[in-house]
Parts: sequence; C-alpha cells; structure tokens
Amino acid sequence: MNFRIRILQIIFILIFALYAYRLFGMQIVRGSIYQARAENITRRTNAIAAQRGEIFDRTFSEPIVQNSDSYAVSITPGEIPSEEIDEILERLSTLLSIPREQIDRTVPASAYSLYQNLEVASGLSFDTVATVAENADALPGVTWQLKPTRNYIATGSLSHITGYVGNITRDELTVLYNEGYKTGDTVGKAGIERQYDQILRGTEGWETRTVDARGRRINIIEGVATRKPAESGKNLVLTIDQKIQTLAEKALGTRIGAVVVMRPNGEILAMVSYPWYDPNLFNRPGSGTEYAALLNDENKPLLNRAIQSNYPPASTFKIVMSTGIYNEKIIPPLQAIECKGYIEYGNRTLQTTPWRCWQRIGHGRLNLHQSMAQSCDVYYWVVGRDYLGVDRIVEYARDYGFGSLTDIDLPGEVAGFVPSPQWKQRRFHENWLGGDTMNMSIGQGFTLVTPIQMADMVAMVVNSGTVYKPHLLKEVRDPITGEVISENTPQILHKSTVDPSVFAEVREDMRGVISYGTAVYPLNIKSVQIAGKTGTGEVAGLTNQWHSWLASYAPFQTDKPEERVIVSVIVEAVNHWDWWAPYCSAIIYQGIFANQTYEESIRSLGFQNLQPIEGRRE
Repeated sequence: MNFRIRILQIIFILIFALYAYRLFGMQIVRGSIYQARAENITRRTNAIAAQRGEIFDRTFSEPIVQNSDSYAVSITPGEIPSEEIDEILERLSTLLSIPREQIDRTVPASAYSLYQNLEVASGLSFDTVATVAENADALPGVTWQLKPTRNYIATGSLSHITGYVGNITRDELTVLYNEGYKTGDTVGKAGIERQYDQILRGTEGWETRTVDARGRRINIIEGVATRKPAESGKNLVLTIDQKIQTLAEKALGTRIGAVVVMRPNGEILAMVSYPWYDPNLFNRPGSGTEYAALLNDENKPLLNRAIQSNYPPASTFKIVMSTGIYNEKIIPPLQAIECKGYIEYGNRTLQTTPWRCWQRIGHGRLNLHQSMAQSCDVYYWVVGRDYLGVDRIVEYARDYGFGSLTDIDLPGEVAGFVPSPQWKQRRFHENWLGGDTMNMSIGQGFTLVTPIQMADMVAMVVNSGTVYKPHLLKEVRDPITGEVISENTPQILHKSTVDPSVFAEVREDMRGVISYGTAVYPLNIKSVQIAGKTGTGEVAGLTNQWHSWLASYAPFQTDKPEERVIVSVIVEAVNHWDWWAPYCSAIIYQGIFANQTYEESIRSLGFQNLQPIEGRRE
C-alpha cells in the first residue's frame, strides 16, 4: 500500500511539475508574446482615409476639384453570427437606402466567414450614418468611418479632363496591389484623377482602439501608439485656363465634336469634348443605373473625342502635302495645274463618276499657293499621284506625328492611322492603286487622326519642325503651404529634319486660306490675324453630312511667339450640317485676343443670330 501511495505521489508531483513548467514558459519565458496576442484580440485598428489632393486651373486661385466630408459603412462578415447575417444585411440595406443586391456584390456568401473589412457604401451623409449608429447594437460587425468624397465644382466640358474616382475593382487591385493599394481604396478611373492617382491619393493613416466583446471602446493601452494621422495628397495645378475653357465650351455648343486650344509649347489651355457628363454622379450611392445609362448612350458622353476618336483629316491634310511638295522640290510652287472641276482616272470617267473637286465648276489654273488657299482637290490629286507618290506621303504624314501617340498626360489616347501599300496588301490582299494615293492626298480614304494630333500638326508648322508633348499638368504643390514641389516643363516629342524655310512657306499658305481663300469669312477678323486650314470630311453612310475641321493658329505674325495659340476643332457629321468649325474657331480667337466673353464675342463678330444646334445621330 505504501508503495502504491508513493507511486501516486510521484505521478502528482510530475503532473504538477509539468503544469508549473508550462505555466512558467507561458507567463515568464513567452509572456510577452501571449500578452501581445491578447492585446491584438481586444484591439481594433481602423484606417484613416487620406484627403485626395485638390485640382486647380492655371491661376491656382479657385479649385476645380476639391473634397467634401462624407462617410462610408463597412462590414466584417466574420463578426456576425451566421444565423443572423441575412437579417442584418437586409436591415442595413433599408437603413442605407441601397439595393440589397449592391451589398451582396460586395459581401457574397463566400465571404461570410472572412474577418476582412468590406466597404458596402460610401458617399453617405452624416444623417444616414447617425441612423446606422443609433442601431449599432443590432448591427454587429458593421462599422463606419469618415471618407471624404470628390466634389467636382467645375463640371461640364472639364469632366473629360478631371475624370472621376471610384472604389478599386478586383482587376485593378490585382495590378496595383504591390503599389500599396488595398480593398476599399478610392482610385482614379479616368482623366487627371487616373493619370496622377499616385500623387493625388496621399498616404492612409490608422487609429487603434481597445474594445470589449461587443466592440465598445474600453481603454487605451499604455505605451502603444494609438494613432497615425493620414497625409493628404498633393495638389495639382493644370495648364487649363477656365475662361478659355468656358469660351470654347460655349463656342462648340451642343454639337457633337471636340476643341483643343493649345500653346505651341504643348500647354493645353482648353479641351472640350461634347457630349460630356457630370462626374459628381459617381459619388452618389446607387449610381450604377446612371453609369449604365452613360455607357449605353449612343452619343458616348464618356468618350473624350479630343484624344479618343479617329476622324479622316480631310483637306487639313493638304498641310502635310504642301510640306512634302516644298521639301522635295518635285514641282515648282508656281507651276499651275488646271482644275476643270473633275479629272478622269482609272474606271471613273466623265460618262460614269469622275473624280470631282469640291468646286464643281472648277478653279481654273492654280499653283501651289493658290491651291492651298482654295483647297483645290484636283491639284493635290495630280501632284500626289504623279509627283509625290504614296511612300513619300506616308513619310511626311508620320513625320507630323500621324499614326503615333502624342503622349499627352491623359489615359486612353488613340494613335490614329496612316495606311501604306504594305498594310493594304496584308489587310485586304489587294494592291495599292493610284486612286488610293489620290484619296490619301486630300485626307480621305484610310487615314485617321485625332483633334490633338491635328493641334500637334499646326504646332510643328509654327515651331518650324519642333513638336512638344501636349500636357495638362503645370505644377504639383504642397497641400498645406501651397509651395511648388515640382514644375512640368515642355518636353520635345519630335524634331523634324525638314528645312525650316519649308515651314515658313506653309505658314504663308495657311494665312492665304484665311485672307483670300476658303475661310475668308468668318475667320478674317479684326482682333487678330489667323492662319489655318479648313477641312470637310466625307463619311460613308451619311448623305449631305460631313465632318467640319479647322486647324489654325494666331497671331500669324508676332514679336511675342509665346502669345501664339493653336486651335483645333472638329464638328462631327452626325450634327446638322452648318460648317461650324470655322465659326467656332473665330469665336474662340475673338474671345482670347479681344478679351471678351462668348456673348461679347458673337456680338462683335455679328454671329448673334447663329444659335447652337443640338447634336444628334442620324
């Protein structure tokens, strides 16, 4: 019996020693580790959203985009009892006045076990969040936080420039995760907001609090940092002049098309694309229906036509042709070619359908200078086909930047297109014909350009062969002090090898278009001398409807080249035909150089009876 008792004592002593050893290890040796774990269980860390930087026009006086206080509501599904989650989501849908389907997209059934904070709604008012707070005891796992939203003060045509923001998508997160983005972040979706998102977004802060089992704050842990403030994003100053932007917007009116107003050094003073949209709608809860309406609108209001739409250049392409003719010296500029109003070529004869000049009765005998001014198709058909040739036309078109991106600091730019015999053979398995060269010589056929490329074409002429990158960012400034952090200086995009004297000749011919050519009215105005080239582009499928182009600059002659302004205007053929591009340009030049508003400009020019015509699609 004593032996058994001793065995039992030894067993108890060993068990006690084992527990003592274990307790010593947990409380003394590894006590700090378990203490940290306990603290983590009772601590909650919430992110503090950073204020996005504001966006200003070139004067840095009033913001065109700023922030407004609003709130976001999030759910941590793992903290909600599984038997209550459906009821709680339904209740939250009612309190937030958003469809249950919207919450289910953010919190699908597969995420019910996650302890991840999922944002279900943002852009909420204080009253809405106060209602949620009043029901906090009945909403386990639901939290709310301050989350500033964007307030687009200047809307209208600026929407395509500023863009808009939204919650990061799964696809975007896959790309941006390694750059510090996470679920629930706000990111730029279009325009400047997207292009400079890294500069605008700032650095998120955090706040730690100690809570009980119901999530209520109970105390602050000694010696532990409880808050790190967020750092606001940097402010951006754009090259946009709001006065000129408004002038261009009103001058284009409600016609579907685009306007670019640019300095020869690449600074964009105004960029208009109609129709536009209101970026503030993306801040409103449940805006999916309105967004879907924008996507389905046949006039494509989300499309920035200044950089994202391709058009045949029409007769503005004759600037490229004239450059090639002067530079190659293939025909004396004073040598005349007769225009009878048509020419016969290939299977298109007088008995069928000859190649007809826009001036059906003919221009008579014209040299290069006169042909540019009168936009004679016959002259350029003959010289392009018989003298210059397609290979050299392609070379000069590409030298002007057609078929390449301008590298403007906006996302989504398209490159246009310059065809070639090799491309046609690959695409259609057909040989390039003389008729293709004739079409290309007057900017028809397969050639496609954007309004920003057209502005660059004029800039190349003005700068005697140098093209700068078009840009919208002027400066980056500190959000607190307003101090300039960095300044965007003009960068050369391309430098042509064409002799500068050639561009001087082209400038003279562009002035002739305005002083005695096709645009003598309405562009021969008193406030400033303009030089440019009109274009009327045919569109397949539309009868008696044409694209209306004007690519121009002013002043024609000046002692202050920095004052020069380039204006590129396209009015699409889907509008009622009214040859509006020259009128639009005249209003813009009058407003800039006479320092007048749109209303004052049209009175000065005598255009007050020309009312805007609403754009439409046939």
